[in-house]
Amino acid sequence: MALQQANPNNQAMRRIFKLFAFLDLISIIFMFSQVWFLLNHLGKIKPDAFSMIKAGLTLLIYASLFYTAYGQFRFKRYGIITYYIQFPFRLFLMVLSIGFITMLPEVIPMSDNAFTWLFRICIVAEFFRLYYTILAYKKFVKVRQLPGLRQL
Repeated sequence: MALQQANPNNQAMRRIFKLFAFLDLISIIFMFSQVWFLLNHLGKIKPDAFSMIKAGLTLLIYASLFYTAYGQFRFKRYGIITYYIQFPFRLFLMVLSIGFITMLPEVIPMSDNAFTWLFRICIVAEFFRLYYTILAYKKFVKVRQLPGLRQL
Protein backbone atom coordinates (compact mmCIF):
# COMPACT_ATOMS: atom_id res chain seq x y z
CA MET A 1 0.00 0.00 0.00
CA ALA A 2 1.40 3.38 -0.96
CA LEU A 3 1.58 6.30 1.38
CA GLN A 4 -0.69 9.31 0.87
CA GLN A 5 0.50 11.72 -1.81
CA ALA A 6 -1.85 14.71 -1.27
CA ASN A 7 -0.23 16.44 1.71
CA PRO A 8 2.33 19.12 0.76
CA ASN A 9 4.32 18.36 3.94
CA ASN A 10 5.17 14.93 2.68
CA GLN A 11 7.88 16.26 0.33
CA ALA A 12 10.07 16.94 3.37
CA MET A 13 9.09 13.54 4.76
CA ARG A 14 10.07 11.92 1.46
CA ARG A 15 13.49 13.55 1.63
CA ILE A 16 13.98 12.31 5.19
CA PHE A 17 13.04 8.78 4.15
CA LYS A 18 15.43 8.96 1.21
CA LEU A 19 18.11 9.93 3.75
CA PHE A 20 17.13 6.89 5.84
CA ALA A 21 17.44 4.72 2.72
CA PHE A 22 20.87 6.20 2.01
CA LEU A 23 21.97 5.47 5.58
CA ASP A 24 20.79 1.87 5.15
CA LEU A 25 22.88 1.63 1.98
CA ILE A 26 25.90 2.85 3.94
CA SER A 27 25.14 0.14 6.53
CA ILE A 28 24.98 -2.43 3.73
CA ILE A 29 28.39 -1.35 2.46
CA PHE A 30 30.00 -1.43 5.91
CA MET A 31 28.42 -4.80 6.76
CA PHE A 32 29.53 -6.46 3.53
CA SER A 33 32.93 -7.60 4.82
CA GLN A 34 31.37 -8.96 8.02
CA VAL A 35 28.72 -10.89 6.09
CA TRP A 36 31.28 -12.13 3.54
CA PHE A 37 33.49 -13.41 6.36
CA LEU A 38 30.49 -15.05 8.00
CA LEU A 39 29.44 -16.78 4.78
CA ASN A 40 32.97 -18.07 4.16
CA HIS A 41 33.28 -19.43 7.69
CA LEU A 42 29.82 -20.85 8.37
CA GLY A 43 31.27 -24.21 9.34
CA LYS A 44 33.54 -22.61 11.93
CA ILE A 45 30.79 -20.93 13.95
CA LYS A 46 30.74 -22.02 17.59
CA PRO A 47 28.08 -24.69 18.06
CA ASP A 48 26.40 -22.86 20.94
CA ALA A 49 22.91 -21.44 20.44
CA PHE A 50 23.87 -17.78 20.95
CA SER A 51 26.49 -17.81 18.18
CA MET A 52 24.19 -19.62 15.78
CA ILE A 53 21.30 -17.21 16.45
CA LYS A 54 23.56 -14.17 16.10
CA ALA A 55 24.97 -15.44 12.79
CA GLY A 56 21.49 -16.19 11.44
CA LEU A 57 20.14 -12.81 12.53
CA THR A 58 23.12 -11.05 10.97
CA LEU A 59 22.39 -12.65 7.61
CA LEU A 60 18.67 -11.87 7.89
CA ILE A 61 19.27 -8.24 8.85
CA TYR A 62 21.73 -7.83 5.99
CA ALA A 63 19.24 -9.20 3.49
CA SER A 64 16.38 -7.15 4.89
CA LEU A 65 18.42 -3.93 4.75
CA PHE A 66 18.07 -4.01 0.96
CA TYR A 67 14.30 -4.34 1.31
CA THR A 68 14.09 -1.55 3.86
CA ALA A 69 16.32 0.78 1.88
CA TYR A 70 14.29 0.29 -1.29
CA GLY A 71 10.95 0.62 0.54
CA GLN A 72 11.97 3.77 2.33
CA PHE A 73 13.50 5.29 -0.78
CA ARG A 74 10.19 4.74 -2.57
CA PHE A 75 8.29 5.97 0.56
CA LYS A 76 6.27 2.75 0.79
CA ARG A 77 4.49 1.16 3.70
CA TYR A 78 6.49 -2.07 3.56
CA GLY A 79 9.71 -0.09 4.11
CA ILE A 80 8.32 1.32 7.34
CA ILE A 81 6.94 -1.99 8.57
CA THR A 82 10.20 -3.79 7.79
CA TYR A 83 12.07 -1.17 9.79
CA TYR A 84 9.73 -1.75 12.74
CA ILE A 85 10.54 -5.45 12.63
CA GLN A 86 14.27 -4.78 12.25
CA PHE A 87 14.57 -2.27 15.08
CA PRO A 88 15.15 -4.57 18.08
CA PHE A 89 17.50 -6.75 16.04
CA ARG A 90 19.40 -3.68 14.86
CA LEU A 91 20.03 -2.75 18.48
CA PHE A 92 21.02 -6.31 19.39
CA LEU A 93 23.43 -6.64 16.45
CA MET A 94 24.53 -2.97 16.54
CA VAL A 95 23.51 -2.30 12.96
CA LEU A 96 22.94 1.39 13.55
CA SER A 97 21.89 3.89 10.89
CA ILE A 98 24.76 6.27 11.53
CA GLY A 99 27.08 3.71 13.08
CA PHE A 100 29.78 4.65 10.62
CA ILE A 101 30.54 7.78 12.66
CA THR A 102 32.05 5.58 15.36
CA MET A 103 34.95 5.02 12.95
CA LEU A 104 35.91 8.70 13.02
CA PRO A 105 38.46 8.25 15.85
CA GLU A 106 40.37 5.87 13.56
CA VAL A 107 40.65 8.55 10.86
CA ILE A 108 40.75 11.81 12.81
CA PRO A 109 42.79 12.17 15.99
CA MET A 110 40.30 12.52 18.85
CA SER A 111 40.25 12.07 22.59
CA ASP A 112 40.13 8.66 24.20
CA ASN A 113 36.43 8.85 25.04
CA ALA A 114 35.32 10.04 21.59
CA PHE A 115 34.12 6.57 20.62
CA THR A 116 31.90 6.42 23.71
CA TRP A 117 30.23 9.72 22.85
CA LEU A 118 29.87 8.86 19.17
CA PHE A 119 28.32 5.52 20.09
CA ARG A 120 25.80 7.27 22.34
CA ILE A 121 24.94 9.62 19.49
CA CYS A 122 24.32 6.59 17.26
CA ILE A 123 21.93 5.03 19.76
CA VAL A 124 20.01 8.28 20.23
CA ALA A 125 19.85 8.77 16.44
CA GLU A 126 18.44 5.28 16.00
CA PHE A 127 15.66 6.03 18.49
CA PHE A 128 15.04 9.36 16.73
CA ARG A 129 14.70 7.46 13.46
CA LEU A 130 12.19 5.10 15.07
CA TYR A 131 10.22 8.05 16.47
CA TYR A 132 10.21 9.82 13.11
CA THR A 133 9.14 6.62 11.36
CA ILE A 134 6.23 6.20 13.78
CA LEU A 135 5.16 9.80 13.15
CA ALA A 136 5.29 9.28 9.40
CA TYR A 137 3.31 6.07 9.67
CA LYS A 138 0.57 7.74 11.71
CA LYS A 139 0.43 10.77 9.45
CA PHE A 140 0.69 9.30 5.96
CA VAL A 141 -0.36 5.67 6.01
CA LYS A 142 -3.99 4.82 5.52
CA VAL A 143 -4.60 2.27 8.24
CA ARG A 144 -7.29 -0.24 7.40
CA GLN A 145 -10.21 -0.10 9.81
CA LEU A 146 -11.91 -3.35 10.71
CA PRO A 147 -15.70 -3.22 10.47
CA GLY A 148 -17.39 -2.75 13.82
CA LEU A 149 -14.40 -1.00 15.45
CA ARG A 150 -14.79 2.60 16.37
CA GLN A 151 -12.12 5.16 15.63
CA LEU A 152 -10.01 6.21 18.64
